[in-house]
Amino acid sequence: MLQKQSRKLPIGMTSLIMIGMIAGMIFGVVADQSFEALVVIGQIFLRLIQMSIILLVMGQIIEAVGGIKPAESGKIGLKTVTVFLVSTMLAAAFGLLITTIIQPGGSINLERIDQSTEGISEQNLKIGDTVLSFFPVNVIGSMANGVIVQVILFAILFGLSLSLVIQDNDGEGTNLLSLISSFNKTIMTLVRLVMKLAPIGVFALVASSIGEYGIEMILPLAKYLGTFAFATALFLGIWIVVVCLYARVPLFGLLYGVSRMSTVALATTSSAVTLPTEMEDAETRLGISKEISRIVLPLGVSLNSNGAAMHMAITILTIAQLYGVTYGFNDYLYIVVLATFASLANAVVPGAGLVSLSIVVPQMGLPLESIAIFAGVEWFVGMIRTIANVDTDTFSAILVAKSEGKLDTSVYQLARAETA
Repeated sequence: MLQKQSRKLPIGMTSLIMIGMIAGMIFGVVADQSFEALVVIGQIFLRLIQMSIILLVMGQIIEAVGGIKPAESGKIGLKTVTVFLVSTMLAAAFGLLITTIIQPGGSINLERIDQSTEGISEQNLKIGDTVLSFFPVNVIGSMANGVIVQVILFAILFGLSLSLVIQDNDGEGTNLLSLISSFNKTIMTLVRLVMKLAPIGVFALVASSIGEYGIEMILPLAKYLGTFAFATALFLGIWIVVVCLYARVPLFGLLYGVSRMSTVALATTSSAVTLPTEMEDAETRLGISKEISRIVLPLGVSLNSNGAAMHMAITILTIAQLYGVTYGFNDYLYIVVLATFASLANAVVPGAGLVSLSIVVPQMGLPLESIAIFAGVEWFVGMIRTIANVDTDTFSAILVAKSEGKLDTSVYQLARAETA
């Protein structure tokens, strides 16, 4: 007699994180206050992830660039930067288009919003200073201060130098490359251990944030949040269509591949914190080769902020609508360029949106104090902004990998089999 075998279906980490996020939302709404213990737990989780980010980014870029020929790395870099620049400008323009149509600024109830301007000051946007900020004086200091764009530049140059040493000296330097590779594997193992705490950390982060701000802060800005969410969903939808058609990958496999990183991005509101998950899933779920993912994705953390550019464009136009300011076509072009350029200086940690707005809002002749209107929903905005940043980084990597013939589409079929 045949016995029917039952197969246990373990709950995956993506599902556990999603459960933690939903439970945190419910707990935050019901409790209607922020508990210090939850704040501490959430911050511990973020710090455990963040402590490895600089080493992870530097090591992965050095290994990726050092392991390929200089000419090849230059070609990949040029393609990457081109895709980043075009997509970021399109994101800002798309945000302006949707905001012009929906007009969220006409429905904001200022009387129901706390407009405290404490801690908000104007930030000057100088092209020369921004360009100089890319170049480190002391890379150790850059690492200590978490200036990731300077660490990336050093890692690229170090990796390029290592590649030249290996190429010009009959393999000398290969041992150093092997050592860096082992170091990277160790760092990734550390990150995986920390990520086992993600459901608990996410619950604490979401519950404490919802409990602190409360649902009453969302309602007056519901149309603004809805506009940003709608524009982001539509923009990502266009990206998905482009990727599926160009890279010839199945829709289901693509959505499955970005599901876990999207969940982490939503919960942590940080591109840097999401990076380890993003890199792992890009290689194991989306078939992007290591030499592509380990160059494109770390670069994307600082150089490709589609969500940040769209957020700034939408917020500028919303504030203009709120104050009855009208812009012409040239002004719209300037906003696109301004938002794109300012996104390069955008911090990759939670809560950086207000700093970015303090750069661009005064540039358009709008009052600095208007930024305070959006302070209460910054965490919710950060969720939307981060998922756009992370997913478009990954989509860009797929396009570059396909163009270089380094995209393994068989991985998508394996993903379908795993979820069947």
